[in-house]
Amino acid sequence: MKLLKRALSKEFMLSAKSYPIVTLTGPRQSGKTTFAKMNFPKKIYKNLELPDIHQFAKTDPQGFLDEIKEGAILDEIQRIPELLSYLQVYVDSHTKKGQFILTGSHQLALHEGISQSLAGRTGILHLLPFSLNELQQDCGNFSLNEQLFNGGYPRIYKDKIEPHRFYRDYVQTYLERDVRQIINVKDLEQFQRFLHLCAARTGHLIDYTSIANDLGISRFAVKEWISVLKASYLVFSLQPYFENFGKRIIKSSKLYFTDVGLLCYLLGIREHHQLTYHPLRGQLFENLIILELLKAQLNMGHEPHFYFYRDNHQNEIDVLLQQANELIAIEIKSAQTFHPSFLKTLRELKTMATRHKLRRFVVYTGTHQQKIDDIYVLNYKNLADIF
Repeated sequence: MKLLKRALSKEFMLSAKSYPIVTLTGPRQSGKTTFAKMNFPKKIYKNLELPDIHQFAKTDPQGFLDEIKEGAILDEIQRIPELLSYLQVYVDSHTKKGQFILTGSHQLALHEGISQSLAGRTGILHLLPFSLNELQQDCGNFSLNEQLFNGGYPRIYKDKIEPHRFYRDYVQTYLERDVRQIINVKDLEQFQRFLHLCAARTGHLIDYTSIANDLGISRFAVKEWISVLKASYLVFSLQPYFENFGKRIIKSSKLYFTDVGLLCYLLGIREHHQLTYHPLRGQLFENLIILELLKAQLNMGHEPHFYFYRDNHQNEIDVLLQQANELIAIEIKSAQTFHPSFLKTLRELKTMATRHKLRRFVVYTGTHQQKIDDIYVLNYKNLADIF
């Protein structure tokens, strides 16, 4: 498999021309290191997780930077957050753009260090696993079941690893390394059960009390553990849309995973054909589409403003994307056959969202695309048409 050109490349190079430092974040194994090296093949590379390099950079940060005066790729920078203060002083005395590329896989530690030391000195970009469009470059056309089951982590395709084996090792490594570093979890088996419970609730409103009761832990612990998953880029939440459409709205968030292959593994799915009649197929497809929309925005360097809408009268819109005064509404259906009922809430939305310029879409798995009453019906592989 050749190295795929990532959709983030254009925005990445623009940031390198604008800032002395570019910070690239995302989950472990999402391809950050390969991506940075591919775009800057001549830069020195330093992995700050290697014991000798970590020790040198931590005990003598000035001496470490003196060795890389021309710039470098510094991998897993969150391991030595104090190095950011020295980088600040160094880049302030130089005018060269794109001098340092930083990568990190822990949001909280990294963002705290950047806000304190590198504000205004770095562009911040996010690289998630492969999108569907990126995979289509070289990996062929997969069925929907295969796309859901495989997920997007590059090593699955590069090294032809069976998804079940990859995600088994990924979860174990994550638990042993990242979770122990971020918080003091004494019972890793309980945390793993927590991961499975979150997977079973994907696309649902987050109910901290229910999860706490199922695990026998406090509601506070559940909130803390979900924040750990977010900090590690394993999950993200979709906030409710708060504009008053004239009806009382639901105020809880929904939980989604940043990779559907990992989600399938946590749900106990071991073969892609098991997805055909799986009871959570609709939620898995919904997660896939919202994730692809998120990747599209991040790859363009945009800060995503995604929401969902639900009121007490059972009116619900899966995704609302706000761009200035424009509101993009998207209904997601895993069915292959279009049904007029797909349009019901989108039509009602037009009577509620009168202050916005409105664009409405139905995304489904069928191949027939059409336009009905200014509502576009799209096959899921054509999500780019929305933007």
